[in-house]
Amino acid sequence: MAWLTILSTVGVLLCTSLGYLLNVVYNHRRKINELRKQGVPMPEGWSWVTGHLHVLQKYVDGIPPDAAVAFAMRDLCQEYAHTEVFLMDFWPVYPPLFTIFGPEAISQVCNKYNLPKTAVAFRFMEPIAGGPNLVAMNGDEWKYWRSLFNPGFSTGAMLNNVPHIVDSVLAFREKLIEMVGKGMFSLDEFTTKLTMEIILRVTLDDNSNYQKSPNVLATALSRITSWHSFWDPRVLMHPLRPFVQKYNGYIMDKYIGKELQKRFQETKTAISSDNTNGNHKSIKSVITLAIEAYLTGKEDPDILRNSKLDDRFTKYATCQIRLFLFAGTDATASIMVYVYHMLSKHPDWLRRLRQEHNEVFGQDPANAASILKETPGLLNSCKLTIAFIKETLRLYGPAGTMRAGLPGITITDLQGNKQPMEYAGANVLHQALHLNPRVWPRVNEFLPERFLVGPEDELHPDPAAFRPFEQGPRNCIGQTLVWNELRVAVILTCRDLEIRDAYDDFDSKKQSEMSVYEKWKRRVLGEPIKTLHGERAYQTDSGGLHPVNGYPCYVKWAKDQQKSSNN
Repeated sequence: MAWLTILSTVGVLLCTSLGYLLNVVYNHRRKINELRKQGVPMPEGWSWVTGHLHVLQKYVDGIPPDAAVAFAMRDLCQEYAHTEVFLMDFWPVYPPLFTIFGPEAISQVCNKYNLPKTAVAFRFMEPIAGGPNLVAMNGDEWKYWRSLFNPGFSTGAMLNNVPHIVDSVLAFREKLIEMVGKGMFSLDEFTTKLTMEIILRVTLDDNSNYQKSPNVLATALSRITSWHSFWDPRVLMHPLRPFVQKYNGYIMDKYIGKELQKRFQETKTAISSDNTNGNHKSIKSVITLAIEAYLTGKEDPDILRNSKLDDRFTKYATCQIRLFLFAGTDATASIMVYVYHMLSKHPDWLRRLRQEHNEVFGQDPANAASILKETPGLLNSCKLTIAFIKETLRLYGPAGTMRAGLPGITITDLQGNKQPMEYAGANVLHQALHLNPRVWPRVNEFLPERFLVGPEDELHPDPAAFRPFEQGPRNCIGQTLVWNELRVAVILTCRDLEIRDAYDDFDSKKQSEMSVYEKWKRRVLGEPIKTLHGERAYQTDSGGLHPVNGYPCYVKWAKDQQKSSNN
């Protein structure tokens, strides 16, 4: 009898759970079906069971298996060029979202209404940031924490940090020189270590020397991101993933917590001495400026007597630092690789940039580093370099953004139809926006001059259409740092070093090392797709959309530097 009672209880619980699940699924799909009947644009083939997941799969099958899913969505966008707005139902993986790739509609979402971030943003960023963070926060909470960190990422603060960037780029340059004539290597690995070293110094004042020796914080973050994905269910559903990320998150929290307390003690000493002695640092880290803003905003006159920072501030500040380390490393490293990639593919522009650097910094490349340290504002004089980087960002944007819908809000599509955003949010797809032929003349051509011409020229872009770091109140807080890193890297390396990809040699090496099983598998299933719209160095489904296979490459001296390097 006891077993019968247990079995019947379990049966009731299972039936109740199943009934609840079916009810949730039905109610969601019913709402999407109502929108479909109202004429809301969405792909045909929507299913009560899978929504649009199987529709997307057809496009995913047309790109390399490790390519970012955003490119499958970009291909799908071509079918909605007449509206530039269409609804996708990926529930329960993602909430229902309007995919938006026109500057007018995007400006409504991000500028006019400044819609809040989706709940899924927190879910995907929580393993990386460890808690509430500026990517996922909303409302007054976001405003408060953004205001604390704005001083640290201001234009002035970032210019003050240019000497740190120069030192790290010089170390990066030395690593490149060491690889001249040494064979194939991963450029993405080099740029990742460079950007991690810089972001550690800028945010925490941590002189890690990470390009030459390991760092506990960097290693922990690397393990977290290697077990992370914004889409791949094989990663997201792995049973070990939560444990690996939690453990390494604990390591990061402990490390950052100690650094915060050090900066707090330094700040207290500086404030107590009224900033009149010589111990106060002239170049302040992001977290030091945030602590100063936090203390200034407190009305408690005895706060400087505390032996340590408030626990809540420490927790939230730690989450932001983890976010900055991730975003400041992954996205910047990936963009930097593609800047070098485009330099190798466009030698005419490489010559123009070299000439510009000769004019701004003098004929001897060896003098550029000291000049930049003394006069960092000269970065703004490199107009051609800025245009080149902008065009690279147009073609290889690092990320998009998602926003939640609100009752009473509608967005107007290209046909003038108002689409309701009460139940669905918005997926702002930069990869499709930046390749929108209505907005960008000669869209598939690499034309940095489009960022140099005036409004009277047909190439002049709509300012609302270029959004690699988004626009409006929620633009990327660290974009000035990214711009400085990219410009300094190009200025200190492109005049005497040349990098080219080695994918042909990499593929040949992999082919020769292939196992018998792998060869048999490919004969049966066919060769996997290796290019994306003809590009072998495509962006993968990783945190910063890193280039596939780490961008294998070779480096050599530029022709006019070959003789001097041999003397």
